[in-house]
Amino acid sequence: METFKLLSCQFSIANCMVCDMSEITDEYMKEMLQKTKPYTVVILHKTEKINDAGSDKVIWEHGRRNHELRRDGKLCIVCPIRDDSSVSGIGIFTTNEKETKKLMDSDPGVKAGLFIYEMHTSRSFKGDALDG
Repeated sequence: METFKLLSCQFSIANCMVCDMSEITDEYMKEMLQKTKPYTVVILHKTEKINDAGSDKVIWEHGRRNHELRRDGKLCIVCPIRDDSSVSGIGIFTTNEKETKKLMDSDPGVKAGLFIYEMHTSRSFKGDALDG
């Protein structure tokens, strides 16, 4: 009987395949850290105004703007949150913190007082993405 070695593969949230990597060495970790890129993470929070009359139209324009930022390569991941928490969404921007602040301050929902936000600088691997 022939035996075959099967590669043990796993998929990350980024849809990147890592095969036959039974041990993550210090050298590998150091090499991978050099490949990271800076990003800005935004956590969007709802305010009491979220249920005000006309807020649905503002939220629609907020969504349109998110699509524009995605198209322009400035907002690479958008995750609306639809639970009962105060968090309304999470976005990962390719822009630095200063530029991201300008973008967020001009967001229709932020300007209307429907949302407030917090920002965090982060690093990740270029090309990481949600699997689809």
